[in-house]
Amino acid sequence: MIGIPLGLLYANASEWVIHKYVLHERGRKKGGFWQFHWVEHHRNVRLHGHYDPEYQRSVFGWHAQGKEALMLTLGAAAHLPLFPIAPFFTATVVFSAIDYYRKHKRSHMDPEWAREHLPWHYDHHMGPDQDKNWCVTHPWFDILMGTRVPYVGTQRELEDRARMQKAMERRKQRAAEKAQQAEPSESAPIEAEPASA
Repeated sequence: MIGIPLGLLYANASEWVIHKYVLHERGRKKGGFWQFHWVEHHRNVRLHGHYDPEYQRSVFGWHAQGKEALMLTLGAAAHLPLFPIAPFFTATVVFSAIDYYRKHKRSHMDPEWAREHLPWHYDHHMGPDQDKNWCVTHPWFDILMGTRVPYVGTQRELEDRARMQKAMERRKQRAAEKAQQAEPSESAPIEAEPASA
C-alpha cells in the first residue's frame, strides 16, 4: 500500500520536471518536437483566457493534444513492467497519467472550473510568469521547490482580467465591423445582367 503515496509523489514530481525542463526549455527551441506546448498550447491559452479551443478536436492527431496524450500513454506504459513487483505504485502511476490528461483538458475547456479547482495551473498560464507553477494535478512539488506563485484572487489578476475583457470586446467589435464591411450595401444599386440575344 505504500506504493500509492509513493506513486502520487513520483507522478507529481514527474509533472514538475517534465513541464519545466522538457515542455518549456526544449519547447522553446524552434522546430523541435516539444515546440507544440509553447507555440500551440500556451499561445492559445493566453489568447483565449485559459480556454484552449484545440481540445475540441480528436485526441488522435499529430497536434498538441494528440502529442500530449501519446506521451502520457507511453510514460504510463513504460512503468507496466514494474507491476509484478510494485502493483500499487504502477497502478497509481497509470491512474495519475489518466488523471493528468482529464484534469488538464477540463481546465482548458472550462477556465472558471480551472480557476476554482486548479488555481496553480491557471496561475501558470494566466499569471505574469509562465515559468512558475509547473504542476497540474496538485501543487505539491511547486510548493516543495519554491515555484508556487499565487495569482488567482490577487489585485494583479483583477486588473489583468479587466484589461483582457476590454481587449476581447475590442476584438469582437473589429470582427463585427469587418463582417459588416464585407457585406454588400443595401443601398448600392444592383446591376442588371445583360439580356441574352
